[in-house]
Amino acid sequence: MFAARRLLLSCKQGANQAASFLRGRRIQSSNYSQSTRQGTTHGRTDLNPLPVGTAQTFSRSRARYAAPALALGFTGFLAFLHYNDERRAVPKGQPSSSNSSGCGCGSNTTVRGPIIGGPFTLMSTQNKVVTEKDLRDKWVLLYFGYSFSPDVGPEQLKMISKAVDKLESNHDKKILPVFVTLDPVRDTPSHLHAYLKEFDDRILGLTGSASAMRQMAQEYRVYFKKVQEDGDDYLVDTSHNMYLLNPKLEVVRCFGVEYNPDDLSQEVLKEVTSLSQ
Repeated sequence: MFAARRLLLSCKQGANQAASFLRGRRIQSSNYSQSTRQGTTHGRTDLNPLPVGTAQTFSRSRARYAAPALALGFTGFLAFLHYNDERRAVPKGQPSSSNSSGCGCGSNTTVRGPIIGGPFTLMSTQNKVVTEKDLRDKWVLLYFGYSFSPDVGPEQLKMISKAVDKLESNHDKKILPVFVTLDPVRDTPSHLHAYLKEFDDRILGLTGSASAMRQMAQEYRVYFKKVQEDGDDYLVDTSHNMYLLNPKLEVVRCFGVEYNPDDLSQEVLKEVTSLSQ
């Protein structure tokens, strides 16, 4: 949101410069007409009502103001497209519905093919190295967030815990919930362990170096950015991506914040049972 506001402000400033230029053009034209009328006396017209250098000066002024305004508007447009691309994971499969989530997937979107994801090396809350190979042969519900999230993060973890409970107790389906932090500076292994324990002991928490987290976020098309900084106190603007990975580590579904535990468990069950049939 903050990046979008800055882009809109830049475009607005470019538009104001262009508007100022057009108003100046109209004033010059009006002055020229008035000078022409005043110079017409006794049937004789003053053929040079304006100073000789006015046209050249105006031409240079037009180039000076118009070119930066156009360049600024074009740059803002390109940056806006890039920002939208960062904000959305664009999976191969059905297009997202109008009720789309932050991860770019709607309620009925199925991801076809492992075009999202990749290798990673992170650290668990038990200070053990975890790679993508440790998640193979399991159904994984992968969520990206951070422990200092004031509202969405805790709600998503509660939903994941309840959905996993329903799948295990009602359908005997084992799903591994994995929480990947986007704030490795504050989410140390010990802190993340204590945080996740408040929701569900089954959640595997992963953290690591800033570079390792950034690489994984890029591989899984996850948007995140530190905002509202006040010393060591800050928030992280993120798309709260949640993915369902099959035992081959292929992303088959992505879920948004509009889901509840019942809906999430039913959608996960559909994918799990369809593969076993």
